[in-house]
Amino acid sequence: MVRKPKTNKPTILVVDDDKDIVQTIKGNLELDGYEVLCAFDGRTGLAMTRESRPNMILLDLNLPDIDGIKACQIIRREFDFPIIMLTARDTIPDKVLGLECGADDYVVKPFNFLELSARIKAVLKRVERSLVKNVYESGDISIDFRSRKITVREQEVKLTKTEFELLELFVSYPDEVLSREFIIDQIWRDSQLYQQSRAVDVHVQRLRKKIESDVENPRHIITVAGVGYKYQS
Repeated sequence: MVRKPKTNKPTILVVDDDKDIVQTIKGNLELDGYEVLCAFDGRTGLAMTRESRPNMILLDLNLPDIDGIKACQIIRREFDFPIIMLTARDTIPDKVLGLECGADDYVVKPFNFLELSARIKAVLKRVERSLVKNVYESGDISIDFRSRKITVREQEVKLTKTEFELLELFVSYPDEVLSREFIIDQIWRDSQLYQQSRAVDVHVQRLRKKIESDVENPRHIITVAGVGYKYQS
């Protein structure tokens, strides 16, 4: 049995029966600085999960022995490791089923590794933040992620679900420029409507009205012309 490497690098377990895909993912992940473990069927993947305790699991939906949905459910009963589902099924019901069984995200095959890499980083950042603390405080803003309570300048502010998710995304990437495409992908993954609209700008403007003291000269959510937005911590 392969044990989790003794390293400070995050360890990712890839469970997929396509050995070519596994080797490609493994090589790219190692270039990104991860330790990578590989399993080519569900039972081996479950055994390695229990033995190695990886930081994340990339789990194929179509495995030769145990269906990926079943494997995900088994893992979820025992562990809370983040799981990204790899699937060739591109229908909305299949994606919803994958998320409902406990996956944190999904990537549809064939995929670009840059997309997979971005999703891995996003999920790990969310997990890292939740492990460090449940309350975020910066300047005049305080966020309780468990109760979803937002306090701005000592006054509680009511946010819609989308506004809260936007703010949560921004504070997860402090001082980093987030493109509109990335924001859309994280908040509205399955909506083609948002891909061609200015909905992001509308929601950001509404969020600014609730957290900024001067909407015309925002201190927190800064527009980066031609790209997207940056949350200034």
